[in-house]
Amino acid sequence: MKPCLLLIALMTASLSGAAPQASRTARLADEVRAAEASFARTMAARDHAAFAAHLASEAVFFGANDVLRGRTAVAAGWKRFFDGPTPPFSWEPAQVEVLDSGTLALTSGPVRDPQGRQTGVFNSVWRRDGNGSWKIVFDKGCPPCECAAKP
Repeated sequence: MKPCLLLIALMTASLSGAAPQASRTARLADEVRAAEASFARTMAARDHAAFAAHLASEAVFFGANDVLRGRTAVAAGWKRFFDGPTPPFSWEPAQVEVLDSGTLALTSGPVRDPQGRQTGVFNSVWRRDGNGSWKIVFDKGCPPCECAAKP
């Protein structure tokens, strides 16, 4: 085969795999978005057990003054947010990205107070386990950016 034809054949073969990969990644992103939305509903429903079920066994959650390591510690540390009839905050995924390997994903979005005012931004890393379900492995929030616009 001539070098030019070989190059065209290789490019065609590599491009033909791009569409299925993009479709798979988009499907996985939808799965992660649904998992994050389900996770957020646990707070609204005041369902601490369902909250804990979304956590990987080795989850790490960063707080303002501490780091919680492991499902048991994270669940215990977050129990106070589930006390009482009114959720102290809510969140929703605004951005979801999945590795092409389909093993890890990042979700990020606004955190809101009970009146709906944005008070922060969350960032969570999800890992797909052997049975195909997504579990949170890292979670860290931060205040919303109130940066001055650059001239």
